[in-house]
Amino acid sequence: QVQLVESGGGLVQAGGSLRLSCAASGSIFSIMGWYRQAPGKQRELVAIITSGGTSNYADSVKGRFTISRDNAKNTVYLQMNSLKPEDTAVYYCNAREFRALRWYDYWGQGTQVTVSS
Repeated sequence: QVQLVESGGGLVQAGGSLRLSCAASGSIFSIMGWYRQAPGKQRELVAIITSGGTSNYADSVKGRFTISRDNAKNTVYLQMNSLKPEDTAVYYCNAREFRALRWYDYWGQGTQVTVSS
């Protein structure tokens, strides 16, 4: 059974930094990433990274956030710098694998990030 265990959320002042980690059990996933959901809003993509290291970011975080992964540890990271109050949300780790002709998605439990102004 796949498990994604997140850590690193918390409270930080605007302009500060946080680093999120997500350790996955099981095989190496084709794509891992981070999504976030603010109160009253839909879950949105923050950043994703392939097993080969190709990454993609939401426009709102480009230049401030960096996603990385360590395949040996089956772990994905999100370094968040220059945080803004609008970054406040629950951040969810996601892992995707392609198996039996379809994609499977797995989710972490979420970690709260709060940015005070």
